Amino acid sequence: MKLLLVAGMCIVLGICAFFFFRDEVVLTNFPPKNSTIVAFGDSLVEGVGATEGNDFVSVLSRTIGLPIKNLGVRGDTTADGVSRVTAVKQYDPGIVLLLLGGNDTLRQIPVATTEKNLRTLIESFHKEGALVVFIGVRGGIIGSEREDMYERISREYGALYVPDILDGLLLKPEFMFDNIHPNDAGYARIAERLSAVLEDNNLLK
Repeated sequence: MKLLLVAGMCIVLGICAFFFFRDEVVLTNFPPKNSTIVAFGDSLVEGVGATEGNDFVSVLSRTIGLPIKNLGVRGDTTADGVSRVTAVKQYDPGIVLLLLGGNDTLRQIPVATTEKNLRTLIESFHKEGALVVFIGVRGGIIGSEREDMYERISREYGALYVPDILDGLLLKPEFMFDNIHPNDAGYARIAERLSAVLEDNNLLK
């Protein structure tokens, strides 16, 4: 009877431990090797829809008190990102803010292709010693398989995943410049969220 009781307690503890630790992700290249930050991505990184100096990269830079190199290019897909990944290396960043994938969704690029390209990007940044913060964009109003893929590869590679960065902004005119891009107020919300993520994960020390 005692053996059954002990076995039962072990099983319960095992289940509890599984649910407690399953969300733990060991970040690759943590702590960051330096304070240099590069933002790499598409029009959301470039800041389409914002007035000068009010894109989220600029606002985040002012908030955390560190310069951030903006390598956002409007219209870029993940394949475009792969083609210019070497541009990041010259800055030798400790942290790369990666935001790509939205245009793949809009252009109905196969999820498998997007995943392959994102893997290439994350592997490239990790190889250079950078910690990757992967910023996701929801593929549809109620989510999509792309979101699941973003989280899965982030866990696999030890990248810090920030899901659905436009959450709470889409369909709200006070935060949006158009149907896709935020305005100054929207970008300020994104910068606020990312600042909290960086601080909460001890990436600014």
